[in-house]
Amino acid sequence: MSNKPVFVATHPRACSTAFERVFMTRRDTLQAVHEPFGDAYYFGPERIAERYEDDEKARVESGYADSTYKTIFDRIARDNSAGKRAFIKDMAQYWIPPNGKSAQIAPSLIGYKRGVGTDTTKLPDAPVAPTRDGPPYPFPTEGEDGNPTVVPKGLLENFHFAFLIRHPNYSIPSYYRCTIPPLDEVTGFYNFRPDEAGYSELRRLFDYLREVGQVGPKLAGKSATNGTNGTNGVNHGVEICVIDADDLLDNPSGIIEAFCKSTGIKYEPEMLKWDNEIDQQNAKAAFEKWKGFHEDAINSTELKARTHKKAPKSKEQFLAEWTEKYGEKGAKQIRDTVAECVEDYEYLKQFAIKLPSPN
Repeated sequence: MSNKPVFVATHPRACSTAFERVFMTRRDTLQAVHEPFGDAYYFGPERIAERYEDDEKARVESGYADSTYKTIFDRIARDNSAGKRAFIKDMAQYWIPPNGKSAQIAPSLIGYKRGVGTDTTKLPDAPVAPTRDGPPYPFPTEGEDGNPTVVPKGLLENFHFAFLIRHPNYSIPSYYRCTIPPLDEVTGFYNFRPDEAGYSELRRLFDYLREVGQVGPKLAGKSATNGTNGTNGVNHGVEICVIDADDLLDNPSGIIEAFCKSTGIKYEPEMLKWDNEIDQQNAKAAFEKWKGFHEDAINSTELKARTHKKAPKSKEQFLAEWTEKYGEKGAKQIRDTVAECVEDYEYLKQFAIKLPSPN
């Protein structure tokens, strides 16, 4: 079983922070790393997001204006070499240029080939970006064939990947709410950007890892191989482990146990409760930098099954609900963004862990 750092790749508003809290309780064996790559993606000298491109003040005040992809990987390496297995939860889009732009390797990662947990102090100097106006992306580097990320394939190989998804009918309006008054004053996200939905990027990362054989073809929870992964079906990758948030909320203990089995983490039922001062303090400290996005997870004390499954709704019912909450303009933005994301969600959903029905 792999003992590599676990990397749970997801998209915004996928109930991923509640999921993460489960593993933050394992302080003796796991080192939780909460959404680290947004520092470089939004604020640093290698930023590829456009949200703060014209707001240098916000980038500086974030405290992450000097964060590069290398400084973040270095921190994860230290965490994983301190006697604990790193457990990272983050957005796949933080590694992938938005709006379908081609990927070049982040300048700070050129020559970063020794892997997580090893000495990276004697690397060649990264290429210096030419002086120019405008954003730092595209980088003055080359991309790798087929690799949709700014991270070298050799570095991706150091992680044990799993995936978490949620239907866009729920994630997109939740994200929209964080970008309008009154919550925008807390989050610092003052406009809704459909290119931050994250589904396309998550699917592209997922497909790439399957294609190169890093994950699959075996599905978590299945005894036989399923499909191929670009390597003639040779099963040398870790299991394909995809969790759907609705399945998680309907059966937390069953889904968490299946995830633990797939990723090599010891499952204990008490993982699902964190009603103590130490766990709550750790969560508040970890979630501080993304204010306004994690209040429900911060204030929670356990992950328990919801009492009733969500009743299915028609497109018309969803639209009426969004219109009531956010007005016609907001509802249209949400509807159009959901429509753009559904295909990617449904594609990933077919790989999700399916538990046996209770007798």
